[in-house]
Amino acid sequence: MFYIFDWDGTISDSTAKIVGCMRAATQEVGLPDLSNDDIKNIIGLGLPEAIMFLYPDISKVLLEKVQQAYSAFFTGADTTPSPFFTGAMETMAHLKNEGHYVAVATGKSRRGLDRVLNTLGMSDFFHASRCADETASKPNPKMLLELLNECAFEAGNAVMVGDTEYDMAMAKAIAMPRIAVSFGAHHIDRLKPYDPVLCVDEFSGILAWSNE
Repeated sequence: MFYIFDWDGTISDSTAKIVGCMRAATQEVGLPDLSNDDIKNIIGLGLPEAIMFLYPDISKVLLEKVQQAYSAFFTGADTTPSPFFTGAMETMAHLKNEGHYVAVATGKSRRGLDRVLNTLGMSDFFHASRCADETASKPNPKMLLELLNECAFEAGNAVMVGDTEYDMAMAKAIAMPRIAVSFGAHHIDRLKPYDPVLCVDEFSGILAWSNE
């Protein structure tokens, strides 16, 4: 089986850090302040897509300024990586030890994902990964199709594990089974309409799918 994990809000408890950095970035360039829920709603998208979702009429110049400000704030805040959700590392290690493939499909940039993996000593842990700045942003399923192709799996023999509608939507678009976690950025009630095969309140609950 091929397990593909979202990063922020699924593996990493980084929602508060993302919200804080986005708020700081938009305030720095003089954009209207937004609520925490507004910002949580864009977690999982690529950075430019997220900013344009929050500010649909933003100019290209201001968009670039927000991207630069956010990247600077997040890099500074991310010198200490956000903690993993309870059981995440142990569960993923168990899956690997059982012979399953594990990968990451994330809205993070390649530079950002590599930075945190290097800091955590996990550069060689995942069999593959895709980031939003090297392919299409979620909910476009392109990153999933590329991961399937790279690791030689069919969609039916893989599962997407995520915490947002974007994770569920891109997997459903290619008939890939979906596991929804309830502890991330989007409320579980927003994920259930995408017909996940499993909804879990704890990361280790993912192993119930492995046993089927």
